Amino acid sequence: MNLNLFGKKLLVVKRWAATAMLCLLVTVFAWQGIAFTDLTATASPSMNLIATDSGDKVQRKASKDAERTKDFVQDTADRLKKTAKTNASKVDRATDEDSNFIGRKAKKDQARIEAKADKDASRTKTAIDKTQKAVERTVEKVKDAFGS
Repeated sequence: MNLNLFGKKLLVVKRWAATAMLCLLVTVFAWQGIAFTDLTATASPSMNLIATDSGDKVQRKASKDAERTKDFVQDTADRLKKTAKTNASKVDRATDEDSNFIGRKAKKDQARIEAKADKDASRTKTAIDKTQKAVERTVEKVKDAFGS
């Protein structure tokens, strides 16, 4: 079905009217948002209190989480040592002799695993301490930035 010349022009006018109405609405809503924005609230002194309270909460949480994580690392190292001892004793019972190669190897492995567990636990605890201190420094910088 072909539209006649009048129908085509009417369709173009409808499209332009709809576009103009849409632009007008967007402009009105944007203007309303700009007109009713209260920019003085951003410099409010209450922000300092919020930053201070939040900063103290973050520091307490970081300390508590660091202690929990250190305890977890120590528990893991202790469990690893216990497992190494259990495995070495099972090898001793299975071989019935301390002088054989397998028994000596099991004891060396036990000692090596225990030493590595202690070393890894120590390194992990050091990393936890560094992370906790970095968080605390960052919180202090944020608190200083807000002037509290």
